[in-house]
Parts: sequence; structure tokens; C-alpha cells
Amino acid sequence: MSHWQSRTLILSSLSLLPLAAVQGAGFIDDSSLKLQLRNVYFNENFRDEHGLSAKSERTEWAQGFLLDYQSGFTPGTLGVGVDALGLLGVRLDSGKGRSGTGLLPVHDDGRAAGEFASAGATAKVRLAKTTLKYGTLLPKTPVLVYNDARLLPQTYQGTQLTSTDIDGLSLTGGYLQRFKLRDSTDSVGLVPDGYSGGQSGDFRYGGAEYKWSKSLRLSYFHGELENFYRQDFVGLQHDLALGQGTLTSDLRYFRSADSGAAFDGKIDNRMLSGQLTYAIAGHSLGGGYQRLSGDAGLPYISGATVYSFSNAGIGKFIEEGEKTWMLGYGYNFAGLGVPGLTFSSRYLSGNGGKSRTRVDEWERDSELAYVLQQGSFKGLGVKLRNYVYRSDYARGRDSNRLYITYDIALW
Repeated sequence: MSHWQSRTLILSSLSLLPLAAVQGAGFIDDSSLKLQLRNVYFNENFRDEHGLSAKSERTEWAQGFLLDYQSGFTPGTLGVGVDALGLLGVRLDSGKGRSGTGLLPVHDDGRAAGEFASAGATAKVRLAKTTLKYGTLLPKTPVLVYNDARLLPQTYQGTQLTSTDIDGLSLTGGYLQRFKLRDSTDSVGLVPDGYSGGQSGDFRYGGAEYKWSKSLRLSYFHGELENFYRQDFVGLQHDLALGQGTLTSDLRYFRSADSGAAFDGKIDNRMLSGQLTYAIAGHSLGGGYQRLSGDAGLPYISGATVYSFSNAGIGKFIEEGEKTWMLGYGYNFAGLGVPGLTFSSRYLSGNGGKSRTRVDEWERDSELAYVLQQGSFKGLGVKLRNYVYRSDYARGRDSNRLYITYDIALW
């Protein structure tokens, strides 16, 4: 695909908007068009004695363009609108021996694509504070979180209903049929992560988040991947004023079981995790514990992000029977006169799990980020991440990643 064809594909998403046929100030006046630029450098070195014939390094550099159009709604009791998303990734540096970072698609010969692009449109209807969407979706619920940790986001195709008509209560329900990985233009059926068979299924989900009070938030969600697994989630978050700071408690519970034909085998487990974080004067210190018990690891959709404290930069710490301790620290330098500059670091240690062999693993993640607060390039963000991962059942890795982002509001 040529550069011209890629750009045409992105811009063609906007041609799906029936602007000429839609009358009403809200549709146009409340609309927005944003271009986000993402420049990502990714380097990862493997640090173990296993897989000597495999790659010892993965290094790529790429530029991403995300064109996001969101219309308003037509006036009246039932408002109608449409959104469009155009995605383009361009290779800046790669090589046959260094591909596979997740930034770019990889051809059969092992070389990364020079560019890749996709586009999608979403029709939407609103009644009061209830909105129904059909088309390209970016779901973000405890049972399914789209992955946006590389160059371009993972996208889904389906239907989603959200409602905030009742004060303090947010309802969400959806039905998804296909998805695209973050480094692919192929629309494929939904499968669990790690599944290598030929079956796929549709994903149904629904749930509620309720703000009981200013300091207490409750949530429940259910999701089911047809003929693979079903999953229930219960969450509780509480803020407590303590001294000059705030202590936040976050409890999360998953109950998962196989469903229907159980194409991915038996699943019957529970995962309970909790984290306490104390924030004061720009500092935040947190600690947590997570335990997964029962048969199999925690199931989730292929390529997605897991709604877990242990969803780290490299590892996920959700293997069968695994127990994980977590410790984290963060600091906002605004208190020292440098607004926009933040630092965070965390350490995770998991043991006692099973995945072909006994699982013992640990990871240390650090991030330094700065967002320009004023001037012509206000909002320009720079983020440097360093990950160190070691395990006795998977290849150890050292990874450095640099993200430069900038949003341009076209209107």
C-alpha cells in the first residue's frame, strides 16, 4: 500500500459522515476533529540462556497518526450522530532481525511493514443520557480493556450501549464480533489470549459502576466469550482522608469459568487483588497483593489489556495459582515548581504459579514523563519507560521505550 493510498484510506473515513443530509446546529457545532501524533522508539533485549536460536534483540522506531472525528447530535428527543477514526503507522527504522515489537505488522519474511493503515466509522443515537453506538469501538470495562500501549490502538467491531440517566450510576452493555490487533489491519474473530486453535466467538458484556458517595465507588461486570469462557468482576474503591493526605483502597475480584464448548479447555478460577495507595504532597506510595486460585490462568481477549494491578510493562502475573506482591511509588514535581513532570516506579514479584512448569517471576518498571504546560507546543508529551523482567519459565527482558505525543485540535 502506497503512502497516498494510506492517507486516502484515513481521510475516506470522514467521507462516511452524512453531513449534507444532516440538519441541526448540534451535529456540527458540538463536533470535534483531532489529530494525535505518536512517535515511538522501542528497544528490548533478551537476558537469558533460553531460546538461543531466537532473536536476542527487538528494536523499532515508528510514527503514528490518529485522526479522530466525533460529531455532536442532531436536535430533538432522539439525537443522531456519527464518529470516525483513521489510523496510520509509518516505519522509521526496523530490520528483519529486530522486528516484532508490536509497533508494526511483520511480513512472512520477518520484515516489518513500511506502513499500515485502517479506518472505521461509528453510528450513534442518543436518548436523554443513554447512547447506543454501532461500528468501531474502543471498549474500556473491567472485563475488556482495549490495548493502547504501542503505536496505534486495538479496535473492535460491534455494538455498545451506555447510560448515565440515574445520578451516580453508569450502565454499560455491549456485543462485539471482530477486532484488529494494535499492529494489524486484519479484522479477525475474537479468541482468548494464547489460543492457537481455529475457533472464535462473539463477546457479550454488561455491568454497572455506582458512586455510592463522594469517597466510595462500587462496580460489577459480566463478560462471556462464546464457547470459551465467562467472567464476573466485582470492584470496590474507597478514599479516606488521613492526615494531610488520602488513603485509597482498591479491591478487585474476578470469577472465571469455561463456557459452552470450552474450546480453550477447562477454566475454573478466582482472582482476588487489593492495593492501598497513600498520596500526600505530590508523593504516592502503594502496595498490594494478588492471588489466583483454581484451574487455568485468568482468561482475557487476545491482545487486550488486563484490568489488574499486575498488568505490567512486560509480564501480567496471572498464571494458574500465582501469588503476587506489588510495591509502587510516584512523584509529581509540580510541588517543586516543575508542573507537568512526573516520575513513577513499581516492583512486582510473583511465585507459586503453574504454566507448563513452576512460575516464579519479577518485574521492575520505571517511568519519567513530561507534558509541556505552555507555549506554542503546549500539550507536547515526552515519556521514557524502562522495564526489567526476569522469570524461570519465560525469557528475561530489558526494555527501553520512548514516546513523544502531540495532539492537534483541527476544530
